[in-house]
Parts: sequence; structure tokens; C-alpha cells
Amino acid sequence: MREAIQRQIIVMFWALFCFVSMPAWAADKAQAPNHGALFKVQQGGHTLYLFGTIHVGAPDFYPLEPRITAALKKAPVLALEIDPLGDQQNLMRAVQRHGMLTKGGPAGPELSADWRLRLDRLLKQYNIEPETVAAMKPWLLASLLTVSEFSAQGYEAALAVDSHLSKQAHQRGQKVVELESAESQMALFDQMSAEEQLVFLQEAIAGIEDKEQANQAREIADAWRKADVVALDALALKAEMDDTYSGRFVQKVLLDSRNPTLADGMVKLMARTDNCVAAIGVLHLIGKGSVPELLRKRGLSVERIY
Repeated sequence: MREAIQRQIIVMFWALFCFVSMPAWAADKAQAPNHGALFKVQQGGHTLYLFGTIHVGAPDFYPLEPRITAALKKAPVLALEIDPLGDQQNLMRAVQRHGMLTKGGPAGPELSADWRLRLDRLLKQYNIEPETVAAMKPWLLASLLTVSEFSAQGYEAALAVDSHLSKQAHQRGQKVVELESAESQMALFDQMSAEEQLVFLQEAIAGIEDKEQANQAREIADAWRKADVVALDALALKAEMDDTYSGRFVQKVLLDSRNPTLADGMVKLMARTDNCVAAIGVLHLIGKGSVPELLRKRGLSVERIY
């Protein structure tokens, strides 16, 4: 049971994506709408297609529209934040190292009786046995609650866009490379002190209780589903203005601090390979300091297709 929950959490952080002619695009566009965001990046005669994903999914997310589908089929390399179908032992070791309390080690501050009661109500709501999460650090438990709330809204980790792309690439025998690692992603959360992790958990509980998490799940999924530029920009602005502890952590640590690494990885990939596809969380592609903005600052040509 614990391994199943840990694997579900991993999906949250995958994060937490060749060109065809315009007539073909127009002919097929009615068959599948645009999803997420798509950019065409060029430098030194090489092209990379940058696709914004979402780390959960729903059946109506698929099929993807013809432009990204064609690019994916022709791409010699698919670059992801981390490969969901990569080394599972590596993933589990990262969860164990950064997300689980050390046996015999300090447990850190604990939830008050009131917060514990509120947590227990949510665990019961999501059919999670308390003993299966007893050894989780607060940040990991908070992430599990968030994933569970997305699932309650109809968005499943098993249908995550990253996983969909990885599966297709592996089936076609394409090379899949990782721009980050499970270790580096999980280590970001472990930077929080025990006290900060407790606040992170409390804010997650409160956000679910007051329906803010449900509203956010719908906003993100709907914006991605419709490739809604205005809605995506509004989400970026909302994230930048969020002054809660967890909001600042997500913006500064999970987005801003990672974007330069993701951009650097794409530049290196483009230098040696043409017509690759890089697929990363759509929130990395919008707002101040986004990956497209960083690529432009490095002198690359970046065109937003949708």
C-alpha cells in the first residue's frame, strides 16, 4: 500500500513536452483541439518543439492535436523533466530519502489535536489509512492530499500527460532523456525546515477544506485543456501574487529556481540534435522568468504556436 501511494506522489512532480505543413494542420485541427502550450524554438539551424504538460490527466485530454502528435512521431529525442517510465528504483529511493521520516530520528513538530482531526477527516474522505502515511514527512503528506483532491475532481495521475508521452516514445523506440532527476526534484522539498513543512501541510489541508484546491484543480485543468492563453497568464499572475508560505515556495523554489536548469538542458540538447521535443509542466512556460523567456534571453528564436 505504501509503495502505491509513493508512486502516486512521484507523478505529482513530473514537476507538479517535426513540423508538418499548415494545410495538414488545418485539415486535422477539428479532430483534436489544442491543449496546453506549444512553442517552436530555433538556433543554429536546429529546431526544438517545447510543449507544456499537466501532471495529471483525464480521458478527454487525448488524442493530442496533430501538430504536437506529428512532432512527437518524428522527434529523435523526447526530453522530459523526469521519465515516468525510467528507473523506478531511483524514484523510490528519492522518495525514501527525502519524503520519509528516518526511523529513530527526530519526528519534528506535530500537528495540534485540531489539525490532526482535520487531517483524519481528509484521509477518511480519500480512503487513505492513517498508518500508511504515518512515516511521511509533512510535505509529502501534503502532496498526497493534493493529488487525492485532483483525483476527486476527476483528474488522474495515471493519465498524466508526461506518462502518456513517455509511453508512446518508448513504444516507438525513441530516446527519452531527463532534464532533471527525481533526486533533485525531491531534494527541493526537503530544503524546508520541519516547522515550514508543517505550515505547508496545514495550508494544504485548509485549501482543500475551503474548496480552493478544487477550484485551482479545475482552473489549471481547464486552461490546459483549452490551451487558453489568457487563463494561463492569469494563473501565472495569481501564483506570483500568492503570499501564503506554500504559494511562495511553489513560485520561488518549484518554478523560478528550476527554470534556468530546464532551459540550459534544452539549449544543450538543441546543440547536438534537431527536431527534438521537450515536454515540461505548462506552469514553467508562462509568467515572469519562464523557460521561453529565458531561452529568448540566451539569443534563441522562440515562437509561440498556441
